[in-house]
Amino acid sequence: MTLKECYEILGADLDGALKRLSNEKLVERFALKFLNDTSFEELEKALGDKNYEEAFRAAHTLKGVAANLSFSRLHDVSAEFTEMLRGGNAPADEAYMEIVRAEYTRTVEALKQLQGA
Repeated sequence: MTLKECYEILGADLDGALKRLSNEKLVERFALKFLNDTSFEELEKALGDKNYEEAFRAAHTLKGVAANLSFSRLHDVSAEFTEMLRGGNAPADEAYMEIVRAEYTRTVEALKQLQGA
């Protein structure tokens, strides 16, 4: 799979990532580093512990990383969830985490395919 194909599958904005990171090799390098990012795991753990302040920080980090890489769909769902957690509040819709998880999983699976190319 090419970087362009990966971004197309994700509904992500490769042009936006290229504007930020200047070339495809750099975008690919940082996109693949996302596989080592721990913010999603930290979000799950914080939610399990009902530590909503930490969950907010993890969701906010996930949102930021997704924005920097122009993973538009992941950014949008994590931004929505971040707002639910703002102020250390329990999310108004706890089931929304499933939407975040599904988009995160989709992103990771596409990146793993890119990595194997």
